[in-house]
Amino acid sequence: MDKYAKLLSPKDNVVTALADLDSGEEVTVRGRDDTYRCNQSVPFGHKIAIEDIGRGRPIVKYGRPIGIAAADIKKGDWVHTHNVKDDYKVLDKDGKPLPGQDG
Repeated sequence: MDKYAKLLSPKDNVVTALADLDSGEEVTVRGRDDTYRCNQSVPFGHKIAIEDIGRGRPIVKYGRPIGIAAADIKKGDWVHTHNVKDDYKVLDKDGKPLPGQDG
């Protein structure tokens, strides 16, 4: 049975798994001829890198950055909290980051 992933924007560097995927399994991007081999098991609804993403580079989904790579991520890798740092800041009433946040 074919397994699929969804690309939400042509600017994205990740796709979303539309089924649970096993390590080594191939996934096809729905509506495209692109296929990717998963380097790890990827749960339904989670992200898969469709290009190498260097540490410190943005993770792009919906055409917008959603976080920063906390480690080098290879094409086909599962992209989740173990290798992504969110870059959202919690601000105080004056618009300054709360203590303990970088920046």
